[in-house]
Amino acid sequence: MTGYGAFLDAKTHVGADHGFDPIWQPQSLFPFQRALVEWSCRKGRAAIFADCGLGKTPIQLTWAENVARYTGGRVLVLAPLAVAFQTINEGRKFGIDTVHRREGIEATDRIVVTNYERLQHFKPEDFAGVVCDESSILKNFDGETRKQITDFMRKRPYRLLCTATAAPNDYIELGTSSEALGDLGSIDMLQRFFKSVSGTYARCGGRSGYGAARCSKDHGSTGHFYLRPHAERDFWRWVCSWARAMRKPSDLGFEDDGFRLPPLSVRQHVVKASAPRDGYLFDLPAVGLAEQRSDLRRTIAERCDMAADLINAHDRPAVAWCNLNEEGNRLAKSIRGAVEVSGQDTEEHKESTFLGFVRGDIRVLVTKPTIGGFGLNLQHCAHQTYFPSHSYEQYYQSVRRCWRFGQKSPVVVDMITTEGQADVLSNLQRKADAAASMFENLVAMMRDELRIRRVPTNTLPEEIPAWL
Repeated sequence: MTGYGAFLDAKTHVGADHGFDPIWQPQSLFPFQRALVEWSCRKGRAAIFADCGLGKTPIQLTWAENVARYTGGRVLVLAPLAVAFQTINEGRKFGIDTVHRREGIEATDRIVVTNYERLQHFKPEDFAGVVCDESSILKNFDGETRKQITDFMRKRPYRLLCTATAAPNDYIELGTSSEALGDLGSIDMLQRFFKSVSGTYARCGGRSGYGAARCSKDHGSTGHFYLRPHAERDFWRWVCSWARAMRKPSDLGFEDDGFRLPPLSVRQHVVKASAPRDGYLFDLPAVGLAEQRSDLRRTIAERCDMAADLINAHDRPAVAWCNLNEEGNRLAKSIRGAVEVSGQDTEEHKESTFLGFVRGDIRVLVTKPTIGGFGLNLQHCAHQTYFPSHSYEQYYQSVRRCWRFGQKSPVVVDMITTEGQADVLSNLQRKADAAASMFENLVAMMRDELRIRRVPTNTLPEEIPAWL
C-alpha cells in the first residue's frame, strides 16, 4: 500500500471491541480483581482507573497472560523507570512468566516488561497486546515520545491502560486515554461533549460539579472548554463504556475488608526567607510563575534545612521529594543515610537505588516526583517531606507511594512551603476538589450503568394496558 492509502492506514486504529472470555485466573486474586480481569478481557481494549494499592499489577499481568494464551502471541508491558523489577516480582508471586528486556525480545518470550524509554528497541508486530502501566505518566514525556507510544499501540488488537489518576484535574485528559484505546479521539470528544469558551478559564459549578478543561487547539492557540450540562450524563456513560474506576472495592459492590487506609497526617510548615524580594520591606504572596520561582530559589536553604531536621529527628525510612536539582543536592548532603536519584543519573543507578530503598538498604530516598512518583510500592516507609508545586497529580502520586493499601502505619507528610506560596496551595486545593468530583461522577455513573445492565429478577408477567 502506497500514497494516500498508506497514510490513512497509518492513522487508523484497529476496530472497537475485540474481547474474549478469560481463559485463566490465579486463585489468589481478590474477587474485585477477578471481576476487573473478566471485564477487561471481554472488552479487549480497556482502561482501569484503580487507586494505589488495589493490585493493578496482578490485574494487568493476568490480563496479559490471558491475551498471550488466547492469541498465542506476546504481550508488552510498558512501565515507568525502575518499576519493572516490581512487575517481575509480582509475576513470580502469581505464577505468571514475565521477563524484563531492555533491547528487544528473545524467541521464547511471552510477556515482556520494559520501560517507556526503551520502546524504540521493540517492534509492534511482535506483540498481540500492550499494557501501559501508570498510563497517566505519558503526559510527562515529550511530544515525540508520546507519539511513538501511540503509534506503537495503534494496530495492536488488545490494549490495557492502568493508572490511579486518569485525569486528576482536567477531564480533557480522558480523551487521551480514549484515543489510545482506539475510541473517540480528543478532538472528537471535545466536539461531542464540550463547549468552547474563549478568553477565560471556564469552571462550571452545580450539583455534580461539571468538568472544566483546558486544551490546545490547532497550531497551538489555547482554547477553554467546559462540559455541556445537557451532555453530562452521556459523557460519563461514554467513559464507562471503556473504563472502570474505583478507589475502594465497594465501588464495584465488593467488601472493603483488608482495604482500609491507615490515618494520613499532612502537616504544613511555613518557612521565612532570610530577606524579602528586592524592593519589598516584607514578603507578600508571589503573583505569577516568575515570582513563585524566584521565591522558591530564595528559600532553598531554609526549606531544605527544615526537611533535613524533620527527617534527621528519627531513624526510620523516609522520602524527601524535591523539584530543583539544587534542592536534591542539598537534601542528600544534609540528611543522614540519604541517596539521591536525579534526572542525570544512569538508568542502572536509578533502578539500583530504588531497589535498595525498597529492600531497606537505603534509609532515605531523595528524588523528584517526576522521577520516582509513579508506580513504586513504598509501604515500608511512612514519612515524607514535600515541596508543593502546581501539579496535583505529582502530589497525589507522591503521597500514595507510601499511603496506599498495604501500609500498616499512620503516614505523615510534612508539606514545607513559604509565605509567598499561598497561591500555589490554593491552586493545589482547587485541583484536589476537581479530582474528587471527577472520580465521584465516574464511580456514580459506573454504578448506574451496572444496574442498567443487570438482568431483571421479577418473574410476574407484565400487563399491557388495553389502550396501548
